[in-house]
Amino acid sequence: MWLIGRQPILDRDERITAYELLFRSPGSDNAIVTDPVAATATVILGALSGFGVEQVLGDHQGFINVDEAMLFDDALELLPRESIVLELLESIRPTEAVVKRCEQLHARQWKLALDDHEYDPVFEPLYPMMDVVKIDLTISPLETIGPAMEQLRRYPLRLLAEKVETREQFQHCYDLGFHLFQGYYFARPATINHRRIDEGGAILLKLMRLLMEDADIREIEEVFRGSPALTYSLLMLVNSVGFGLRQRIGTVRQAVAMLGREQMRRWIQLALFGANGENGIDNPLLDAAAVRATFMEQLARRHPALDRAPSAADEAFMVGILSLLDKIYEVAMEDLVRDLHLSKNVAAALLRREGPFGELLCLVEQMERLEIDAVLDQVRALQMTREQVLEAQWKAFAWRSAVT
Repeated sequence: MWLIGRQPILDRDERITAYELLFRSPGSDNAIVTDPVAATATVILGALSGFGVEQVLGDHQGFINVDEAMLFDDALELLPRESIVLELLESIRPTEAVVKRCEQLHARQWKLALDDHEYDPVFEPLYPMMDVVKIDLTISPLETIGPAMEQLRRYPLRLLAEKVETREQFQHCYDLGFHLFQGYYFARPATINHRRIDEGGAILLKLMRLLMEDADIREIEEVFRGSPALTYSLLMLVNSVGFGLRQRIGTVRQAVAMLGREQMRRWIQLALFGANGENGIDNPLLDAAAVRATFMEQLARRHPALDRAPSAADEAFMVGILSLLDKIYEVAMEDLVRDLHLSKNVAAALLRREGPFGELLCLVEQMERLEIDAVLDQVRALQMTREQVLEAQWKAFAWRSAVT
């Protein structure tokens, strides 16, 4: 079993603009590439047949590692060139054959990138054809890359800072003029800047509590009346083309009734991740939350202890969303659990990773880290199949893409 993972690539506004598609093989938490061609082929086949490019990437581009053998392989023709960036591994040298092949691909509108690159004059025949050059900060320290960047700026390409681990590194790369950014600073929720719950976040938490308590619509409406910005967002959501409404909605009560409490609850859960920020679904943490919550919802429908419980899927979605909230706001998970009056099963999952929802949350977190051996053990313990888990992940990617 090989898992396909995604690491977001962000622009200067810290919005997701692409993903690098990654893989993991059994026996290691990291990629073991004994056969680079087979590794890339696995990513390609997984994206195409196992998931589907649209479901994996949405409307973003996907970076796929390509070694020299794969660069010349006809398997590339399986990929949609409008969605894929071919990332040439650092092992590729600019031989005459490689330059000619890149010229052919470039002429046919393929997008090309150089991976883990350090400026070298011998690559000058390739630079004009590159869309992106990735600079690995662990190889090229920030203090030394100024002259190399000046050389690369002569070409119509974008510079991507790779292995960005801290806010300070991001700011330094931003000031140097990098166009794109990638690394665990963006991909690990725990490292994203903490924010205290402001007025907007407090209102959303109050709304969620009211919905969970099945409060009267007048109470819900009153909360919206106290927040013009939130009311505007609600009306925009309900009036959007996505809901396929034939009539436009003009009041909060109409909007609540039309949207329905379940959909509103999910909208509020996602809105919590943007209460202080912008970028919508292209915020990397919101992207992670949307996928995690839907992944857990789908797994609950396949879990032998939960598949017949009427509320299990909704509770699993709730666990997935709330499991990341403490990483955004400076609030303890214990306080969130107490303030929202969560059920014992949901609380046990969030606080101690216990119970059936806790088991699912552990599995999803392992999948996010691509810890394949732990994933396989957990799948067996849950009496589920690998196919069920991969199908659930596919549906999560698809749902995330659908709400962009």
